[in-house]
Amino acid sequence: MEFRPCIDIHNGSVKQIVGGSLRDEGAVSENFVATKSAADYAKLYASDGLKGGHVILLNAKDSPSYQATKEAALSALRAYPSGLQAGGGIDSENAQEFLDAGASHVIVTSYVFRDGMICYNHLTELQKAVGKEHIVLDLSCRKMSADPDFHGSEDAYRIVTDRWQKFTTTALSCELLSELAAYCDEFLVHAVDVEGKVSGIEEGVVTILKDSPIPVTYAGGIASIEDLRRIRELGEGRVNVTIGSALSLFGGSLDYREVLECIRSWS
Repeated sequence: MEFRPCIDIHNGSVKQIVGGSLRDEGAVSENFVATKSAADYAKLYASDGLKGGHVILLNAKDSPSYQATKEAALSALRAYPSGLQAGGGIDSENAQEFLDAGASHVIVTSYVFRDGMICYNHLTELQKAVGKEHIVLDLSCRKMSADPDFHGSEDAYRIVTDRWQKFTTTALSCELLSELAAYCDEFLVHAVDVEGKVSGIEEGVVTILKDSPIPVTYAGGIASIEDLRRIRELGEGRVNVTIGSALSLFGGSLDYREVLECIRSWS
């Protein structure tokens, strides 16, 4: 179990938001807006020897603020070469730009899902462009019951794309992790229903992730050291974690240093 830090960027600033509030248009629900730059956070993580963290661009490519967000992301990658992963609007055409700026991996979701289904052609194109060893698949998910168009009884976790706004027909499962592991180096999974709410973890998601054949990072709802212990227990020590709104770096009450010491003591 490792701690993987994060730098979420929206409208050019480092922020923590409530995941379910992301929209292409209009306001989002913000938990925290940083006064420090994305590069400042990257330098901190570098000084603490933390690798595998992610820089996420939360603006859509056609947003007026996308360029400011992209520049902030690139500055963070340059500040910590090979120490961070980059995600948000990445595809086979622009992935190399982020790797050239210093990203160790690119994180991809929407590009590999089309019309609610996995697009294997895009997965293959991405592999050819940057290599499997540089790809992280983001399989962030929500319960099917959160979809206003869902009227069934099964309440599995479905993958969501386009800044977590669109439900796919693909459910998170052990079988899916095994299948997609052939196309990437790691997985990143936000439990979107609890993301940014500091209200506790989505235990069902962690239980699925423990069977991943490759490294996987869980995000969503972590509010305490006890939550970390629970992830360690449910994930059998194989699920890495990232913490956003609850962390003291982002205005939360969970002390950053305590988290590092705790997780390192379990290694």
